[in-house]
Amino acid sequence: MSTDRPARASQGARKDEHVDLARAQHKHGAARNDYDDVRFVHHALAGIDRDRVDLATTFGGIAWDVPLFINGMTGGSARTGEINRQLAVAARETGVAIASGSMSIALREPDVADTFRVLRAENPDGFVMANLSADATGDQALRAIDLVRADALQIHLNSVQETVMPEGSRHFSAWPDRIAEIVGRVDVPVIVKEVGFGLSRTTLEQVLELGVSIADVSGAGGTDFARIENARRAQDDYAFMAGWGQSAVCCLLDAADGQTPALLASGGVRTPLDVMRALALGARAVGVSGTFLNALLEGGVELLVARIRAWIEQLGQLHAVLGATGPAALGGTDLLLGGSVREFCELRGIDAAGFSRRSERPDKEATR
Repeated sequence: MSTDRPARASQGARKDEHVDLARAQHKHGAARNDYDDVRFVHHALAGIDRDRVDLATTFGGIAWDVPLFINGMTGGSARTGEINRQLAVAARETGVAIASGSMSIALREPDVADTFRVLRAENPDGFVMANLSADATGDQALRAIDLVRADALQIHLNSVQETVMPEGSRHFSAWPDRIAEIVGRVDVPVIVKEVGFGLSRTTLEQVLELGVSIADVSGAGGTDFARIENARRAQDDYAFMAGWGQSAVCCLLDAADGQTPALLASGGVRTPLDVMRALALGARAVGVSGTFLNALLEGGVELLVARIRAWIEQLGQLHAVLGATGPAALGGTDLLLGGSVREFCELRGIDAAGFSRRSERPDKEATR
């Protein structure tokens, strides 16, 4: 006999439960993660004037004014629709891009579609990304894009979450063909992303072969969906899956010498310094979910807007301290890799020490 709880009466109830369980993971503040094993070497005379810094970034045919975005979180219920509305307001007021949570529920249950449409209604001129599972068909992808008039489409990979989820899928072999189909059908950039377990170099090379030009490595260290789905099971019998996967830091290092799509990073981002670390490791932009959601739930949209604006200003200031005129220039900064990150490098054959001497290279900017 199954020990799982019975399936929920509505998908919306599961969306609300996800919000509560995700917030509970962060209730004791920011936990240590692999970003703490990445330190910048401080060169005291490297600084430049702040007004020389341009935070603009480009990748895969996309251009943003800042290398920061609100990553996909939620939607599908009245409560999560209001969260999406406030997130969209924050995106509009700060000029950052925003991604939807998984929109599969809106394609199955049209009565909740407005909980996603609000992202565009409140942010008519902003950059909005739709979001679907790799189970989606090309027709479903077109419907999701149309629903929010999306500028790009995220396709999320979540086999670990589905495995632990009581009502989750157990069928993953069709995903590569579905991704290739979607790439061939839609006329907006496609971004393949994980949901917090990381994209290995092998996976990044595979999605590039499928025609995907952008990938969000979305690593471990932030909201853990294995823990969330296990908390929804009657016996908590998948507790051993907590912590599965690679961090965004390790994924970026793993990809450094490979043939991969343009890279975004998310998962466990707590501060502007974490954003800087990810950019210095090769990310073109960095997504934030849990940290921004907590700010919204604690202080409303006003606090979130203030927080994002502060982050943007701090990113500019940190660039100036490091002597970097923009995100790409961070590829020439010197980094000290320690702890579990250095161990990962050693096991994967990555020259960790070489990152400490990057400023000595003739070409100091990132090549990715």
